Amino acid sequence: MDYKIFKENGAKVVESCSKVIVGKEEEIKLIFVSFLCSGHVLLEDVPGTGKTMLLRAFAKTVGSDFKRIQFTPDLLPSDLTGINFYNQKSGEFEFRKGPLFTNIVLADEINRATPRTQSSLLEAMEEAQITVDGTTYPMAEPFFVMATQNPIESYGTFPLPEAQLDRFFMKISLGYMTREQEMAVISRPSSADLLKTLAPVLTVEEIRDMKAQFPQVRVHKDVLSYMMDIIEKTRTESRFVTGVSTRGAIALYKASQAKAALEGRDYVIPEDILAVAPYVLSHRIISKGAESFADAKLYLNRMIETIPVPMEN
Repeated sequence: MDYKIFKENGAKVVESCSKVIVGKEEEIKLIFVSFLCSGHVLLEDVPGTGKTMLLRAFAKTVGSDFKRIQFTPDLLPSDLTGINFYNQKSGEFEFRKGPLFTNIVLADEINRATPRTQSSLLEAMEEAQITVDGTTYPMAEPFFVMATQNPIESYGTFPLPEAQLDRFFMKISLGYMTREQEMAVISRPSSADLLKTLAPVLTVEEIRDMKAQFPQVRVHKDVLSYMMDIIEKTRTESRFVTGVSTRGAIALYKASQAKAALEGRDYVIPEDILAVAPYVLSHRIISKGAESFADAKLYLNRMIETIPVPMEN
């Protein structure tokens, strides 16, 4: 496959989403990388930065069905997965699918739901299936979850345990726009109106081909060794209580391949690893003391800077 097509398709996705979300091209590309890798994203940011609108725009851009679920303390697992109900007309039990049976799911404010409800997402995210009353139902393809949480409000929330954080492929933060970008957004038509103008830029077949082809991107043994140096360093760094798991190492490998493909290359270079490592690894590391996501990324970047980068012969 010509990997220039990856670059062209990636550019089309970023351009389409950027009509609604301004100045977040890199974050859009990271979400697309996670989408291609069949991973899921945890988006942590303050309210009003465009998290919901970003995923709505992304869903329309890739031509996928979209559902938003507002997580609250009284939300039950069956509210996500669905229930078996008795149909009086047929005299039989029938399964009524929950909102997880779609292509793209926004789990809004996931940390406001109870751990029992949070855990009901795990099987769907990890196994692409849901089991209800002993019957297993496959998820749609593609299936992509983006969960959001507010980093500043902790009252009445249930923080995600480390084991559940590790299930997310990447953790991303949008942050504020620049002054000029925000002025442009304030004076333009509403984002909801702009969202209606978006049309899919990729077909289902193109997405399927991209997901099947990016794992063929080559990773030289020296580059793979550099990647493992980073993983192993997180396990010995004194600032970190625990390092990155094997699941995290696999995620970094896949993300680097997808990033290289979207750059139009059939091989991974150290820059690809450096571009995705903070987002793939930061939430998988337990640091000493209560530190924010930004702090974790900062310490991780400082650690990575101490590791020698393989040079081209």
